[in-house]
Amino acid sequence: MITTENQITTATKLKRIAWLSSQDEQKQFSQLIHHFNEDAFLVCYQELDAKKAIGIDGVSKESYGANLQQNLKSLVSRLKAMSYISGDIRSVEIRKEGSGNKTRNLGISNFEDKIVQKMMQKVLESIYEPIFLTSSFGFRSGIGAHYAIRALDKHLNSNVVECVIDIDLANFFGTIDRKLLLEILQERIQDKKLLRYIQRMFKAGILSKGELIMGEEEVFCGKVQIFSQRSPALYL
Repeated sequence: MITTENQITTATKLKRIAWLSSQDEQKQFSQLIHHFNEDAFLVCYQELDAKKAIGIDGVSKESYGANLQQNLKSLVSRLKAMSYISGDIRSVEIRKEGSGNKTRNLGISNFEDKIVQKMMQKVLESIYEPIFLTSSFGFRSGIGAHYAIRALDKHLNSNVVECVIDIDLANFFGTIDRKLLLEILQERIQDKKLLRYIQRMFKAGILSKGELIMGEEEVFCGKVQIFSQRSPALYL
């Protein structure tokens, strides 16, 4: 069972990473994979929503939790041995809100992969969140659309604005240049094992309408947005 001690230990380590990152924009992190441990995974397990859709392997949060301690121990062991490989992802189409009949693809990972992805998200956020632009609002923890609206309202009332450009990029996350993304990550992350696991996530297959598409064709493995502090744009 998750304890306050588990939560504090994991949170403290992540805060330490965030503090180091905030002190030096050029700081490189070479030892990160050890944060993917049983305590951290236990916290991630607890945070995952049991009501979310189940992946290809059919394993739910409840069934994974029936033998939780052994499952997490096995996961950590496989990670250390570099034998953990992300499972294929189930792709489903969901309707876009307020867009008529338009749909978008949603990737559903296996439950164990969700645990690893959750921890990966926490580590990456700890590194990059401290150096994100204050004018960047997309997919950031604790920052939603209302923050963007307030910032836009303040900007429009404080500056002469001749036009506002609204851009909707079709399938943005499915067309990210993964080679370029890895090059950006390598500027601050020097942990080769962690980078290798990110590459493996990129290569996960996509099961769509009964057809398995290998990872080189499409990506559903996360929402990582990295913006330089020198960029002048307002990201919504």
